[in-house]
Amino acid sequence: MKRAWAALLLLGAAPVPAVRPDLVRHDLLQATDAPHLADYGLFDASGAPAAGLQPYTLNTPLFSDGAEKYRYVWLPPGTQAQYRASGALAFPIGTVLVKRFAFPADLRQPTQNVRPIETRLLIHRPAGWVALSYVEQDGGAVLKRAGMKVPVQFIDKAGRAQAIDYAVPNQNQCKTCHQDGEAITPIGPTAGNLNGGLNGHGANQLMHWAASGRLAGLPAAGWPRLARWDNAAEPLNARARAYLAVNCGHCHSRGGFASNSGLYLVPEETTPAHLGVLKRPVAAGRGSGGHEFSILPGQPEKSILLHRMIASEPGIMMPQFGRALAHDEGVALIREWIAQMGIGAMPGPTGAAPAAATAP
Repeated sequence: MKRAWAALLLLGAAPVPAVRPDLVRHDLLQATDAPHLADYGLFDASGAPAAGLQPYTLNTPLFSDGAEKYRYVWLPPGTQAQYRASGALAFPIGTVLVKRFAFPADLRQPTQNVRPIETRLLIHRPAGWVALSYVEQDGGAVLKRAGMKVPVQFIDKAGRAQAIDYAVPNQNQCKTCHQDGEAITPIGPTAGNLNGGLNGHGANQLMHWAASGRLAGLPAAGWPRLARWDNAAEPLNARARAYLAVNCGHCHSRGGFASNSGLYLVPEETTPAHLGVLKRPVAAGRGSGGHEFSILPGQPEKSILLHRMIASEPGIMMPQFGRALAHDEGVALIREWIAQMGIGAMPGPTGAAPAAATAP
């Protein structure tokens, strides 16, 4: 099992069984949630993905305490996702978005001694998207609607021993992050975050999806692109904006859970005050750390945004779900971004990188 999980991102490693169409039609499209992940036929007994599951990666992924994540999409035969310049792609009824979480014993060696933890499914049923979490136990992954804590120990990228209670979200917490008004929606697979190669290498994923019939409506050029947050060769502003969009923008948007905050961190936002610059908090409580502004240009240590990123105390930390540890590299990125932000140099948009080639 561990070997299969560690090899999940390798393409074409070995033939794998097809998704079981009877289970896909019954358990995925109807309002019956399988008690075991194996019931869907999405993975074989060793954990290898079934044929038909398209792996994908994001330019900038959500930080989840350093967990390795393996992402897949399954589209019903004969269907396509529709291109959107902003927000997630429009996926047809019957789509399954799969995200598997695992922890290597040492994050500096991400393919060795990998412990599977959880598999999350977003299923697009006729009544809307449904979020389900399956937790690895002896005998396979089982459905956990109420969430749970899983003790996990590992060595982090700085060589420190970490022991955390990994939080499997309950269904209400899934709704909090995946909220668009009253509906659940995908948040990861946007055109901007898919605009790049798998793991940053090889063929552009948007072009590959279009060429393979998985994506319709892809323009010839001008696709939006989120920067890779950890690529120092890309502009600092683009990397910081991408990091905040992915880790914070799902709640801090006009349709998200934190819409009343007035802090909007989505890629399309261009108003400095909505991005937090010289913005006072709606309610100044413990979360403010005694600071006046979400972002005080040039002074990261006096900025509420950075204070809440560093915090690990419930009620203060941001994001409030999905992590137990502060992300040292992410904190360093945002600290540098704020430090270099002068009053006369407000943050710009994330930017749209024109496609380098013509879409198929």
